[in-house]
Amino acid sequence: MSKISKFFKGGGSAASKGRGGPSPQEALARLRETEEMLSKKQEYLETRIERELAAARQHGTKNKRAALQALKRKKRYEKQLSQIDGTLSTIEFQREALENSHTNTEVLKNMGYAAQAMKKVHENMDLNKIDDLMQDITEQQDVAQEISDAISNRAGFGDEFDEDELMAELEELEQEELNKGMRDVRLPSVPSTSLPSRPGKLPACHFTFLMIKPCSSTRKRAEDEDEMKKLAAWAS
Repeated sequence: MSKISKFFKGGGSAASKGRGGPSPQEALARLRETEEMLSKKQEYLETRIERELAAARQHGTKNKRAALQALKRKKRYEKQLSQIDGTLSTIEFQREALENSHTNTEVLKNMGYAAQAMKKVHENMDLNKIDDLMQDITEQQDVAQEISDAISNRAGFGDEFDEDELMAELEELEQEELNKGMRDVRLPSVPSTSLPSRPGKLPACHFTFLMIKPCSSTRKRAEDEDEMKKLAAWAS
């Protein structure tokens, strides 16, 4: 059996069993009192060491015997001080161990209470009923999702029309608009004068139905004839 098991089962000496043993709180209080007492003892020894050291300096070479006695007392006080330091370290370690043990005991006790409470709660629960309840919840969630999907879907108004027929009708409308635009286009008028017998000598200005501006060659020829008439008149 481990030491921890013995501790929790109340293992120990017969005297401890008869008295029941001190509680962790009582033991911790005693240890703290001991630590306080030893700390005060430390302060006292440190003060005595300083006094003896001052006395040894004061006597010095004047009274070597008194100086040596002061140094001897100082050494004894230092030895006691070192022992107290070790004792305090041991007590501190023991106090921390007892505090940890007390904490672990309280933790285990509370965990035991929690386990009993959980057991009591679970006594009123039937696993079969829980499975049925979870199945009902899942089914209702599925129904709610279906309702949400049905509400969020777009209404199918107009879905009974054939999309191909609609496209064909649209093309017909576009063709009608195109034909209407072609009827509104006005072509140039055909010239009323007759065409010459020799097409090779036709001046380009005769094709007025294909020209936008007047023929420049005809105008140039008329200007040349005027110039020739003026020159002939001047020469005569």
